[in-house]
Amino acid sequence: MSIWKRKPLHLLLDEATESEKGLKKTLTASGLTALGVGAIIGAGLFSITGLAAASNAGPAITISFLVAALGCIFAGLCYAEFSSMIPVAGSAYTYSFATMGEFVAWIIGWDLVLEYAVGAATVSISWSRYLGKFLGNYGIHLDTDFMLSPFEGGIINLPAVFIVMVMSFVLMRGTKESAFVNGIIVLLKVAVVLVFIALGWQYIRPENYTPYIPPNTGTFGEFGFSGIIRAAAIVFFAYIGFDAVSTAAQEAKNPKRDMPIGILLSLGVCTLLYILFAHVMTGVVNYQAFAGADGIAPVAIAIDAMGVPNAAGMIIPAYPWLNNLILLAILAGYASVILVMLMGQSRVFFSMSKDGLMPKMFSDVHPKFRTPAKNNMLFMVLVSLFAAFVPARVVGEMTSIGTLFAFILVCIGVIIMRVKMPDAPRAFRTPLVPLVPILGVAVCLFMMVFLPLDTWIRLIVWMIIGFDLYLFYGMKNSFLNKGTFTGSSYKIVSISGIGMVVSLIIVAIIHHHGGEADDNVLYYFSLIFAAIHALVYGLSYMKTRSLK
Repeated sequence: MSIWKRKPLHLLLDEATESEKGLKKTLTASGLTALGVGAIIGAGLFSITGLAAASNAGPAITISFLVAALGCIFAGLCYAEFSSMIPVAGSAYTYSFATMGEFVAWIIGWDLVLEYAVGAATVSISWSRYLGKFLGNYGIHLDTDFMLSPFEGGIINLPAVFIVMVMSFVLMRGTKESAFVNGIIVLLKVAVVLVFIALGWQYIRPENYTPYIPPNTGTFGEFGFSGIIRAAAIVFFAYIGFDAVSTAAQEAKNPKRDMPIGILLSLGVCTLLYILFAHVMTGVVNYQAFAGADGIAPVAIAIDAMGVPNAAGMIIPAYPWLNNLILLAILAGYASVILVMLMGQSRVFFSMSKDGLMPKMFSDVHPKFRTPAKNNMLFMVLVSLFAAFVPARVVGEMTSIGTLFAFILVCIGVIIMRVKMPDAPRAFRTPLVPLVPILGVAVCLFMMVFLPLDTWIRLIVWMIIGFDLYLFYGMKNSFLNKGTFTGSSYKIVSISGIGMVVSLIIVAIIHHHGGEADDNVLYYFSLIFAAIHALVYGLSYMKTRSLK
C-alpha cells in the first residue's frame, strides 16, 4: 500500500450524508457575507495588530492588511470549491486526504493542530492583557509577574492559563453555544470596531503618521518594504476564520453564484474595516507606544489616548465608561474565539485518530458528555503551557505561518483535483484554474518568506516531530492502508524527514549568523535536534532495503 493513497470521495460524501443529513439550502449571498464578516472580525485584529505596527510596519500597517487580504482572496476561492465537493468536518486535512493522499493529509493535519493550539494561546495572552486593563480601571491591579511570560519579564501568565482551562472544561462538558449567544458575540465584535473607528477619528493626531513608512533599521523585516510584508504575514492571523464561508457551501441556495460573492464581499468589508481600524489606532497614538508587553492589547492603549490633555499634559479619556464597555465586549468575544479554536483543534485531532493516524484514545468519546474529553484534556495542558511561558510575538507568528502553509496546500490541492477528478460534482468551481491557485500559493509563500527565521525553525521542528509520529505510529496503524506499506513508502517518508533535517540546519545557521538576536540556545538546540533525527531517518532508510 502507498502513502499517496487517497481517501475515496464516496466515503467522504457518505460521512457528510450521515453527519449533515437534511441541511436546508437557506443562505443567500448576503447571508454568506454576514457569516464571513462575523467569522473574520475576531481576536487577531484586537491582539497582534499593535505588535506588528510597533515592530515592523509603523502606520503602514494599513498596507499590510491589503497584502494579507490578497492572499485570502485566492485561498478562499480554492476553499470554496473543496467545501462544495467535500462538505465534511476536518477542513484542509480532509481536503488533502481526498486529493494528495494520506502522507500529505498527515502533514497538513499536524500543521492545523499547531495553528489552532498556538492561535488559542495567542488569544489567551491578549485576553490576559485586556483583563489587566479592565480591572485596572476599577482600581484592581494584578501583579505583572503573574501576567507575563518569563521572556517578557514575568514569571507565568496565570490569567491566560485560567481562560484556556475554563474554555477547555466547557468543551469537555459539551456545552454548546446557541445561535443566539453566538449572534450576540458577533454583533459585539463588529460594534467594537465601528465604535472604535467612530470615536477615535476625532482624536487622530496627523504627526503620528510621520513618517508613514518608517525607514528600515538595517535589519530585514524592521520597517521599510520588508517590514510591511513581514507585518502582512503577521497580521494574516487577523483574517483567520474567513474559510467559515466556504464550509457553508452545502447550505447555499445558489453556491455557484453566491459563494464567490460571499467570500469576496466579506473579505472586502473586513479589509476596509481593518484599514480604518489600523488608521485610527496609529493616528491617536504613535505606533511606538505598542511596543512591549502591552502591545498585545492595542485597543486598550489607543482608547486611553482618546481624550484631551490636562494642565499636567496627561491625557484624560473622554469616554471612560464606554472604554470599559469596549474592553468587556472584547473579553467576551475573546472567550468565544478561544473556545472555537480549541474546538477546531480537537476536531482535526479527532479526525486523525478516527483514521488510525493517532492513538484511539484521542477519538474516544466521554460516556456521559459525549465529547472527546481526553483529546481536550491533552490540549488544555499544551495550550496552557504555551500561554503561560511563551511570548505573544512567538505564538502569533507561529499561528500565521501554520495558516499560510495550510492555505498553500489547499491551493495546490485544487489543481491536483482538477487533474485527478475532473468530472467530480462541484457546486462551485474556482475561476481561472490554475492561475488563481498558483497566485494563492505565490502570495502566501511570499508572506511566509518574510516571517522571522526563528518562526521557520519552530515550524520545521514541529513538522519533524510530526514525521516521527507518522513514521513510527501512523504508518503502522493507518485504517486506510491497514499498516501494509511498501518499502518505497517508508523510503519516501525517511527521505522527506532527512530533507526537513537539512532545512532545519540551513535555516538555523542563516539565523545564527544573521545577527537578528542572541540565539545560542535555539541554535544549538536546532543542531542537536537535527543530528539526532538525521540518525533516526538514516537508520529508517537503511531498513527499507529489507522491504519490498
